[in-house]
Amino acid sequence: MTHFPGRPLPARRTLAAITVAGATLLSAGAAPSAFAASTADGPNYVALGDSYASGAGLPGVTDTQCDRTTAGYAAVVSRTSAGNGRTFKNVTCTGATTAALWNAQGSKPPQLNALTPNTKLVTLTLGGNDVGFTSVLTTCALVAPSDPAGNPCEKYFTAGGKDVLGERINTVEGRVRDALTDIRRRSPDAKVIVAGYPALFPDTGAGCAEVPFAKGDFAFLRDVTKKLDRALQRRATAGDRAVRFADTYAVTVGHDMCQPRDRRWIESLNPGEHTLAAHPNSWGQFAMAAAAYEEILKP
Repeated sequence: MTHFPGRPLPARRTLAAITVAGATLLSAGAAPSAFAASTADGPNYVALGDSYASGAGLPGVTDTQCDRTTAGYAAVVSRTSAGNGRTFKNVTCTGATTAALWNAQGSKPPQLNALTPNTKLVTLTLGGNDVGFTSVLTTCALVAPSDPAGNPCEKYFTAGGKDVLGERINTVEGRVRDALTDIRRRSPDAKVIVAGYPALFPDTGAGCAEVPFAKGDFAFLRDVTKKLDRALQRRATAGDRAVRFADTYAVTVGHDMCQPRDRRWIESLNPGEHTLAAHPNSWGQFAMAAAAYEEILKP
């Protein structure tokens, strides 16, 4: 069993939850058909995405500007093909929106520029920053004292009958559709894995004292995460058999930011050492990698 430095081994039932989904993730001997052996004309595997793909906040930083680490799920997946002559290009970057696919993000070129006809595997996790997830969490914390037992954050984002976050998710869905079309144009032989977002909040909708939101807003934020995942899944399952959706939500249920620290795969707003608030820790990234790798192995 791979052990991530600085984190205790999880309980037996926790190990089972992630091992069932990705047993072969720990065995690099079998080369998935999604990769090609040739490396002469560009990377075989390209990782696109935001901080949930880059492994932001974790040890093993490989790019300080993007907070890209060796613990990100894409980097974990890439190591399953070590020694088989496959090249990996990781252009994930914290703060990335769907605009970063086609436009520079600071000094970083558009992420889609990393693709070539030789690319045989692409993983993609984007949309959270388009929805404005960080600012949403900040708003929820700020309005919570006005109605601790209610749902003031939900009321804020649905005032006047307008579903602000739902509209943003609709926009994300259209942009991901366009991105998948562009990926297919640039890398026609690539298998594409759209990986969703994990279970940040209790799937029951219950809250916890450690996270400073009103009680009713936990269910609201859970539902926003699920809506975004459903939008990503719709695009990934729209008909192209070479595009698949990796459900990272289901595999992380019960390991959200409200769980005790030894069961938590998503950090709370008071994160542990070498982690980032409201982001997957090393075990969360491993679970996401397992979900993605399960889809990679499917014919």
